[in-house]
Amino acid sequence: MSTSSRARRMAQHHLRHKADAELNLIPLIDILSVMVAFLLVYSTEVEVIQNSKGIEIPQSIAEVSPKQSVVVMITKTDLFVQGEHIATVQDVRDSKETVVTALRDALKRPLLVGKDMTEKDLAQREITIMADKALPYEVLKKVMSTCTDADYGKLSLAVIQKEKPVVAGQFRPG
Repeated sequence: MSTSSRARRMAQHHLRHKADAELNLIPLIDILSVMVAFLLVYSTEVEVIQNSKGIEIPQSIAEVSPKQSVVVMITKTDLFVQGEHIATVQDVRDSKETVVTALRDALKRPLLVGKDMTEKDLAQREITIMADKALPYEVLKKVMSTCTDADYGKLSLAVIQKEKPVVAGQFRPG
């Protein structure tokens, strides 16, 4: 079996130019290092809170961001503490009591309370309530009442920071 002259020429050509093919990784490394630096700089400003797919959070123009705290999440149908299902919104709404017993029990657990605390420490404890903006006020009021009953001194409502409108006359082009 003889090979054609064209096949021999192609084989010689490939052997001759095989050493020329190199992969230069320096530009790729440069791009990746710039991306890592960018992500490190801009990720410090972001605060991650629990998944809130079932909640449409209201907007606010508040400047101060909340400290790390226990999170109570209220979707349109359910109530969660730190991601654990506690009760349904309908149960909270139908209850005649101003305090949600299941929520208070969950908030008083030793894991969330931690060590023995003085009254001053109890007044400084924070809790963040993430609630859907369409949630009935009576449910939110019961949840807030329960949180204060469970010795949380500071309540925060999770909101999305809204951009401030430009006041007339404030912006003057240079």
